[in-house]
Formats: sequence, structure tokens, C-alpha cells
Amino acid sequence: MKGTLLQSFHWYTEGEGKHWKKLKAQLDELKKWGITAMWLPPAYKSASGDVSVGYDVYDLFDLGEFDQKNSVVTKYGTKEEYLALTEKMHELHMEIYPDIVMNHKMGADEKEKVKVIKVEEEDRLKYDGEPFEAEIYTKFTFPGRDKKYSEFIWDFQCFTGIDYVAEPEQTGIFKILNQYGDNWQEEVDDENSNYDYLMGADIDFRNPNVVAELKYWGKWYYDTIHFDGVRLDALKHLPANHMVEWLDYIRAEVRPDCFAVGEYWTPEHETLVKYIDETEGKMHLFDVPLHDKFHEASEQGTDFDLSTLFDKTLIQSNPDNAVTLVANHDTQPLQALEAPVAPWFKPLAYAIILLRPFGYPCVFYPDVYGAEYVDKGEDGNDHQITMPKIDCLPKLLEARQQFVSGEYVEFFDHPNCVAWWNKGENEENGSIVILSNGEDGFKDISLGENYVHQVFVDYLGNVEEEVTVGDDGMARFLTKGGSVSVWIRKK
Repeated sequence: MKGTLLQSFHWYTEGEGKHWKKLKAQLDELKKWGITAMWLPPAYKSASGDVSVGYDVYDLFDLGEFDQKNSVVTKYGTKEEYLALTEKMHELHMEIYPDIVMNHKMGADEKEKVKVIKVEEEDRLKYDGEPFEAEIYTKFTFPGRDKKYSEFIWDFQCFTGIDYVAEPEQTGIFKILNQYGDNWQEEVDDENSNYDYLMGADIDFRNPNVVAELKYWGKWYYDTIHFDGVRLDALKHLPANHMVEWLDYIRAEVRPDCFAVGEYWTPEHETLVKYIDETEGKMHLFDVPLHDKFHEASEQGTDFDLSTLFDKTLIQSNPDNAVTLVANHDTQPLQALEAPVAPWFKPLAYAIILLRPFGYPCVFYPDVYGAEYVDKGEDGNDHQITMPKIDCLPKLLEARQQFVSGEYVEFFDHPNCVAWWNKGENEENGSIVILSNGEDGFKDISLGENYVHQVFVDYLGNVEEEVTVGDDGMARFLTKGGSVSVWIRKK
């Protein structure tokens, strides 16, 4: 089967410890459609206990096992339910990619008295005042776990910065002055001059004990769930050399073929290519420029030139390192990187990432099953959000498995109507995909003498008419306006 990844959660996934069981019940259906791997949410205990999506990491070793942060379960369920899910995934030969958050920790158990210095938020290399003694939350003892699995205690020597000082109480961004330096880490994004700090207590990878503990945890995590790959969070804020070192360790010690996709969220194509080079091509990255083009195309309608869709995208320059996506938990409405792709354009976008033989496509859970939620917007008011499921998505997933093979030929020669031909390994399993972001469209394509008089039908059923190849091997393939059609040989 061709690899197809599912992001198996979103920012407003149902809580109350139900999600692991729900996913397990959906596995057979997802497998049938062609999902081969799942990106699972952060499974460890967060500072917010059982109500958190999981990115406010508290204890990496607590997978819903210990009474910490006011709950035993995480938002998604218990450790036993998590293991039951991953075991069934492997029974179905589906790959497991847990979300790995190594940038920061939150919810410390104790305060420490240390020296800090405040920095300017928009220029982290500039100080705002002089160093001062402060009490900050940087000591993690995990009393609920009581040293099971690991005896490591995190203290201020493990962190580069913090955003809250308890005494004298104030907020901002504060550089922690520890034995490993009074500057931020290098090999991070240069936004705000240095983007080492993101949130919480920022982990310091210059501390060799921290590096050793995270390697130990990675092996422990593998031994616990036997993951096949990882999704790496917040790469803009993590030293690139550390990510290479950690991945090299995992591949050397526990999983030689461990897949890795990193979240380096920037629309700047050159920055992503540079990061791939800096990390020696050892990981995939999400194709953020392509996602942003999908968003723009869905907003602009006929004003967007589809023939330029792949300009300055990873799928064009580095397809072997590109994970393509239409949406994720951060881009959905009311979230930090909100840039949703309008529902009318999603079938087109999914056809583009699923039905071309380039990149590794990632499907978003609400696009398969739908989602409804209420949250506050930037205006301070509550907003009711409905994300409808994309009805044709199961058919597109099935089409990926059946009709995407052989030589590829594209026809991106019109601003509003484009097409491509997957010739197939034989004449039976090829496909011609055509889509329009404007009016009803068509493409005249020469299939050759082997196809004379053959009849094609739209696998998606969006166009009812059949297409018959002429005596000269030519055929006119159709699509409705603002729609996509997948033409296959009539059985």
C-alpha cells in the first residue's frame, strides 16, 4: 500500500479520556480506506492534567498511569488504553508516530531561587534591565510517579528560560543564568533575533545530563509502544544539532528505520530547505508553503493561478523530504496559526496531495469525521465552529491505493483548470485527475493508440457523462466548476 498518514486528533478532540478507545474502534475502517500510519497526540501527562491537548508537557514518563496534575488519565485515556490502541495498530500493520515534545516543560513541582535577566520579547538578544535574584518554577520531582522508570530530577540547570517569575512576581521572557551559559542556544530560528524560547521552562540541551535523559526516555518510550516513527514538535526552537544527535541515537539503538517528520512552521521555502541541509536530510518536514497556497487558493477562488501552485514548495524542491497536508490542529479555526482551507477547496487540495506520486500525504482527522466546537476568538467572544467532513475523502483515499502508479504526466497549463495522468502499471489501473477552481473545465489529452475507443468514468461521480477515447487516441476529460474528477477505465 502507498503510505498515507492520519493526524488522529485536533485541538478540540473529545476529552474525558475517551479518544484512545474511539481511535481503536475506527482502525479497521481507516485501514480499509488506505490509512497506513497515524500521528498520535502527545500521550504523556501535561501541566493541565486531563483537559490538555498535551503540548504543556509535565512528565514524559506518565502515559496515563499516575495520579499527577489532578488526574490519572490524560485527555485521551489511560496507559492501558493507549497500549491497546498501539497493539491493534501493529496487528493491522499500521505504523505508529507519537508526537514528541522536547522543547519545554510546564507545571513544575517546586520553586528555586536563581539569577535571571529579562530580555526584550521582539529581540531576545537584548537585555531589559540587569540580572536579579528570582524565585521561579523550575524543579520537577514528579512525586506522583515516585521515581518509577526514571530518578532524574529536573532543576534550573536544565533550562534556558522561563516566562513567569513568582518572586518578585512578574511576567515576560527571562533568561536563566545557569552553569551552561548566559546566552540562548544556537542553531535555532532567527525570528526575534533568536527563537530558542517558546513557552514554559525551555529545555537546555547544552546540559549533557538533559541530553542523556532524553535519549534514555526515547528508548524507554520505544520499548513501551514500539513506535515506527516520530513527529517532532517545535523545531524552530530546538537546536538542529541536538535533533540530529537524538535521531541518530534512536536509529542506532532501537529502530534503524525510524521515520521522522518535524514541525518547522514557516512559509519561507528557503528556510525549510536550509534546515533539511543542516540536519543532513535525516528527517521530513511539513510542507508549510504548500499548505499556505491551499489556504490562499481557497480564499481567492478564480483569482488564484493553479499553474503556480507548486512554486517554492517542498513538494517541488525536496519531494523525498516533504510531508504534505491540507490542515492541522494549529491551522484550524480559532487556533494560533489559523489559516483554514475553505471546505469547497478541500477535495481539490486532497486530490493534489493524495493522487500525485510525490511526498507523503497527511490527512486531518476532522476532514474524515467532522468536528464541532466552541471557543473564544480574538474578539473575546465565543464562536461556534463547524468543520464538516469531506464526503469524498474516503473515495480519494481508496483511489490513491488503486489508481496512482506508473509514469506521471502533468498538465498545469491553465490558471483555473489543471490535470495530471497517472499512467498506471498497466492500462487498467491508471487515472486522469482534473480539477477547476473556476467554471466547468476540460482537458484534451492524447492517450495514444492503445486507448482508442476505451471508455472512462469519474470514480468520484461528480461528472455523470462517460468519456470515450477517439480514433486518434484523444479524449476530452471534464470537471465541474470548483470540483475535481478522477477518470478511470470503465470496468
